[in-house]
Amino acid sequence: MKIGRGVRQGCCFSPILFNLYSKYLTKEALEGYGDFKIGGQIIHNVKYADDLVILAKEEKGLQDMIDKLIETEGCYAMEMNVEKTKVMRISRQPFPLKIMIDQKQLENVESFKYFGSILTNDGRCTCETKCRIAMAKAAFIKKRALFTNTLDLELRKKLVKYYIWSKALYGAETWTLRAVDQKHLASFEMWCWRRMEKIS
Repeated sequence: MKIGRGVRQGCCFSPILFNLYSKYLTKEALEGYGDFKIGGQIIHNVKYADDLVILAKEEKGLQDMIDKLIETEGCYAMEMNVEKTKVMRISRQPFPLKIMIDQKQLENVESFKYFGSILTNDGRCTCETKCRIAMAKAAFIKKRALFTNTLDLELRKKLVKYYIWSKALYGAETWTLRAVDQKHLASFEMWCWRRMEKIS
């Protein structure tokens, strides 16, 4: 198929057309693959904008899915950026994966950020909770005058709840909290209340 003209950068049709294109590409490439089930439905990929996460339980299954995706991309005149493509095994004993694209081994990472959350290869959320707490502390310090002034205490509590805790607990629905993570959150809460009451 010959394309005479595309859409201009910033055009409202651009993301819609890209999403349609990538949806059918991944559907065609990964049909029949995948072994993750959520609610009885097989999930083999997660997409957001131009990011694609491929899920597999076994290394061979992941390699097969990537090979099929690359083959299908060729038919759609697209190609995978090997430099930006990373792999990560989530396991109690995470050892490196050997996934190849065009005789190049993909880089194994210990963590990566997706949807604003940090995913680590041990499957724990300690790194994410610490990062969120640090961001919430920075937000508190930035607006310290507001939280420590003579406003009514109930109003200040509400401001902390909406402005600070919304930052601290972003994505908390996906966390698997252990006792140490709960302890970090409890000590952060105490830190907030002590700063509000000007107790050092």
